[in-house]
Amino acid sequence: MTNFERKVLKVVCKIPLGQVRSYKWVAEKSGRPKAYRAVANVLAKNPFPLLIPCHRVVRSDSDYGGYSLGRELKRRLINLEKKIKDVVE
Repeated sequence: MTNFERKVLKVVCKIPLGQVRSYKWVAEKSGRPKAYRAVANVLAKNPFPLLIPCHRVVRSDSDYGGYSLGRELKRRLINLEKKIKDVVE
């Protein structure tokens, strides 16, 4: 795994439950602000998609984007986390 890939996964791990961030945001926080497509490629290879919450990363236009376990599951996970967050707060 490259340094950039590690940085991306670490940044994604810091996205709070019930929130989403854009691929561009992750790229900026990873030190390569124009590498949002590279971020998407890193997340597509995420070895632990439920533990490293790459489902919390969406496109800048708010479209869900891809997910290694399927777009529908990504949508459902995001909505479930929002509900959990509301209950906890």
